Amino acid sequence: MAIVTAEEIFATYDQLGEIEAQFDDVETEIIRHQYNLSKDLYVKRAEVVSKIEHFWPLVIEQAPEDIDAFIQPTDAQILLGSIKSIDVKRFEIDTPVEGGDPRSVSIKFEFEENDYFEDKVLEKKFWWRHGKDGFVGYVSEPVDIKWKDGKDLTNGLLSLAKAAWEEEKAAPKKEGKEKKELTPKQKELKEKIEAEDAGSVSFFCFFGFIGERVSAEENIEALKKEAEDRKKRQAGEKVEEDEEMKEDEDDEDWEDEEELDIFPDGDTVAMAIADDLWPNALKYFQQAQESDDISDGEDDESDDDESEEDGDKPSKKHKACAHGCKH
Repeated sequence: MAIVTAEEIFATYDQLGEIEAQFDDVETEIIRHQYNLSKDLYVKRAEVVSKIEHFWPLVIEQAPEDIDAFIQPTDAQILLGSIKSIDVKRFEIDTPVEGGDPRSVSIKFEFEENDYFEDKVLEKKFWWRHGKDGFVGYVSEPVDIKWKDGKDLTNGLLSLAKAAWEEEKAAPKKEGKEKKELTPKQKELKEKIEAEDAGSVSFFCFFGFIGERVSAEENIEALKKEAEDRKKRQAGEKVEEDEEMKEDEDDEDWEDEEELDIFPDGDTVAMAIADDLWPNALKYFQQAQESDDISDGEDDESDDDESEEDGDKPSKKHKACAHGCKH
């Protein structure tokens, strides 16, 4: 058996890394083409479903676990009782920018008048970015909600997250290995997060998700470095690990940033909405209808049994949804 050298092993891993990158290229192009081919259809769908009463509440009732797990009972009163529509746009396809990615999405919720907040539209953007430390994924910025008096379901977390974010942006940038100190608002936010019961955090804290701090400028730099590394791999050259990446592995700032996120799973929920709930809304709506048909059938059987005993004709019952409608 031939002896494999360390250099040959590293070369093989580099080849695998390049193949993985090529698969990623294919995936992003598929997303781009699918979006461009289907966006007019989604406009038509929106026009049609706007005529169907409770369409989006019924869709949300059937939401996948990655979304449903974060919806508290009080959240459901709004999401199932006041939501008018959901819309998803891949804004860096619609408006290309340097370093943009087809996976970047904006998620827009439109609401009826409700007892909890003044906003009729809540929209949150998620940028797909690459960090110099090797991070790849969604980053975002907090979007505040104009809560009515005494109705803040986030218990002040969302507004505080927004204030802390603005304070962080205004703070002086960290130089070199100098550890970033928390701002007063960040300290207040950290204490409030620690005092909250993680299992009862409102779905509306989703609008406060930030993720890793990766700016548009850092994203562009990271993409350029990645392109250079790929050229080296394709030429059979060894790619050395970036010294800055090694330093970032020991950086404690990311731990503080993670502790300041009021909805750490915001990227997971965003992906579930953009890649599943929204494009498959018709499927979830049909599931809701089928679920109601089954429930109605069970009610009818029960009524039949009672009617046979009483000698009366059976009467059809209608199942009430969580948002109060009957269908």
